Amino acid sequence: MKYSKITIGKFIDRPNRFIANVEIEGKIETVHVKNTGRCKELLLPGSKVILEDFRASSGKRKTLFALIAVYKNTTSPKLNSPLLINMDSQAPNKVMHEWLLKQDYDFIKPEFTFGNSRIDFYLEKQNEKWLVEIKGCTLEIDGTGYFPDAPTERGVKHLRELAAAAKNGYKCAVGFVIQMEGIDKVLPNTETHPEFGTALKEAQENGVEVWFMLCKVMEDGLEIVGKNSE
Repeated sequence: MKYSKITIGKFIDRPNRFIANVEIEGKIETVHVKNTGRCKELLLPGSKVILEDFRASSGKRKTLFALIAVYKNTTSPKLNSPLLINMDSQAPNKVMHEWLLKQDYDFIKPEFTFGNSRIDFYLEKQNEKWLVEIKGCTLEIDGTGYFPDAPTERGVKHLRELAAAAKNGYKCAVGFVIQMEGIDKVLPNTETHPEFGTALKEAQENGVEVWFMLCKVMEDGLEIVGKNSE
């Protein structure tokens, strides 16, 4: 996945979860934030941020820029610092779809309605029917990835529906797209949301696979380059 044009800026503040003030080319601009999560550990005053630049084709957009990535200082010896983190919440599903198209699945359907939820992907391979839910990981603590960075009742609901589907013969997986380099595994952030950790454990006990999607992270794009699983 590539962004058509990017610009570098300096993060100032975030008045609400949809917008931020960023210094771009010496001018303060209000920009769209492509992640409604808290991201408090990422969006620190003075941080170098990467923005999608719509100035050449703004149309009726309310903002000329969208914040898509940030450089984070990390003390982990196994990671490069500053660490480039893609925080575009739409990117994980896009790059996962691109990756799936390169695999040998017979049928791929994004946004598949199943039960009372919309699961990110329905896949078919020979006689196997797969349900795959995707989560983007942007939270790094001491060189380890964690999810979620804020309580997610929706995430818990999806895990429980995957567990139920696995009991009924579906092959199921939750895939964590790791939006930074150097991390190959994601742990449940039980300190922030204990119930998510419980639901993930129960899902695995019922046959739901956990995929860790390893990414190449660039200022102007994101690409899945490998997969670990458990």
